[in-house]
Amino acid sequence: MRFALIAAALALAGCDAIVGERVGPPEDTHDTATAAPSNLSAYFDCLRDRGFTAVSAHRGGPAPGFAENAIPTFESTLRVAPGAFLEVDISQTADDVLVLMHDDRAERTTTGSGAIADLDMAQLLTFQLEDDNGQRVDARVPTLAEALEWADGKTVLELDIKRGVAYEDVIAAVQASNAIGRVIFVTYSVDGAARLARLAPQAMIYTTISNERELDTLDRRGVDLTRIVAWVGTDTTPASLVEALAARGVETRFGMFGQDRNYTDAARAHAQIVAVDDAEEAVRDLDAADGADGQAALQCAAGG
Repeated sequence: MRFALIAAALALAGCDAIVGERVGPPEDTHDTATAAPSNLSAYFDCLRDRGFTAVSAHRGGPAPGFAENAIPTFESTLRVAPGAFLEVDISQTADDVLVLMHDDRAERTTTGSGAIADLDMAQLLTFQLEDDNGQRVDARVPTLAEALEWADGKTVLELDIKRGVAYEDVIAAVQASNAIGRVIFVTYSVDGAARLARLAPQAMIYTTISNERELDTLDRRGVDLTRIVAWVGTDTTPASLVEALAARGVETRFGMFGQDRNYTDAARAHAQIVAVDDAEEAVRDLDAADGADGQAALQCAAGG
C-alpha cells in the first residue's frame, strides 16, 4: 500500500513538547473523507463474503508524539492506515460531559491528576495530553461530541464505554450527533449486548461470544444478529466457531496486540476485523494477504 506523508510539529509555549512523525510515500493522494462505510451491517457482510479483513486501531492508534484517544492521533492513523476504524474509550466528568479517556484517573495520559469522575470539563481542559512515553503533545482531552463531529464521513468510531458510564447517556449523545449509523458500541457480555440492543435497536454492537449457544441467547432476547459482530478474543479461535458464526451471518473481530505480530494470521482465521496497536503495520500485512493493494476495506466501504 502507498501511504501519505504526515509530520506533526507539536510545540506549546513554555512547555517541552515533542514532534510526532509517521512517514509514507508522498505520492499517495488517498482521501480519508471517502473511507467511512454508510451501512455498517452491509460493510461487514461484504468483508465476510469477499474474505477481507479490516483494521481497528486500539485507542485510536497512539504512537510517539501522538496520544491515545486524541483527534490529532486519529488524523495521523487514517493517513497511514486508510479505512481503519478507531476504537475509543468513553468516560464521564463530574459535570456529566462524556470524554475520550481510558483510565479512571488522569495521571498516565495527561499532565494533570485526579479521578476523571471528580474533575469537571473546565479542569480537564487545563491538562495537556501525553503520549505513551510521557511526552506532552499539543492536544487536550476531546469530548465525545467533538470526536463524533470530527469522524463524520472519515471513519467509524468503536465506543468502549468505561465502568460507571451509563449506556443511556452514550446512546443519547450519539443520537444527538445523528451518529447511530456510524459508530459501533463495545460490550463484553451477552447481557450487555442485549441491554444495549433494547435501548438502541439500530446500533451495531461488538460483544464477546465464546460459543454458538450465546448467539441463541441473543436471538431469544430479540437481538438482530445482523447487527452483532462477535469479539472472539486474542487467542487462537477454533475455526469451527468462526464458521458457525459466519453461517448465521455473524462476523468476527479478533485482537492482536503487542509487538512482532503477523497480522496475516487474522486473515487466515477469516476475521472480518482485527484490533491492533500498530494499524500501519497491520494494513501492510493484510495488503500482502488479500492482494487488494490496500483497497480491501475501502472497496467494501464504497459498497463492494
